[in-house]
Amino acid sequence: MRVSVNVAMSIDGKIASSLREQLVISGPSDFDRVDSLRAQCDAVMVGVQTILADDPKLLIHDEVLSSDRADRGMPAHPARILVDSVGRTPNNAQVMGKDARTIILLSGAAEEERIQELKGMGATTIVSGEKRVDMESAMTLLKGEGIENILVEGGGELIFTLMEKGLVDELTVYIAPMIIGGRGAPTLADGEGFIDKFPRFSLMKVQEKDDGIVLYFKKILNK
Repeated sequence: MRVSVNVAMSIDGKIASSLREQLVISGPSDFDRVDSLRAQCDAVMVGVQTILADDPKLLIHDEVLSSDRADRGMPAHPARILVDSVGRTPNNAQVMGKDARTIILLSGAAEEERIQELKGMGATTIVSGEKRVDMESAMTLLKGEGIENILVEGGGELIFTLMEKGLVDELTVYIAPMIIGGRGAPTLADGEGFIDKFPRFSLMKVQEKDDGIVLYFKKILNK
């Protein structure tokens, strides 16, 4: 399985303001790049906080890209994977629409009634872990659902967890020429933070995009 992380952030590493509301950081050219990344993957993954804050659809916007997928025998849009330990995704969230398959990763802390409700709305539910989703086990279960190539789009807590488990293979970062600031503003990798064994990546390419730059990294494998 390949797991790629893509984020847009400010010069000071923030992916949203301290209000944790949706914030436009990149521009039209970078949006097209992200659309292309979505078209190449089996599924787009986000944490539940991203759903609660932004209510995204997580669909491909370019009809040519979605049509090309369909021509290759693939779904027009990649599946949407929500990491939602207790089932907080609102029933009216846009990701619960019928445009694409929705897979919700839950933990044993989710009530059975809620799991059945999500199933009744058409979502595929996968339970892994006791109080929080066990991402390592969940990745194995996702393979059983035909998911091999995942694009992670946030947020910082989910990305930190994936980094902590050594599950991120590639990292792409758009850096906008802006400062957001705020000690409580989310960053690329939140969570508890690392005090040793820091994940390291090798810079593969630098590309100018809109008025910022895109950095392409690959995981450095442990020897």
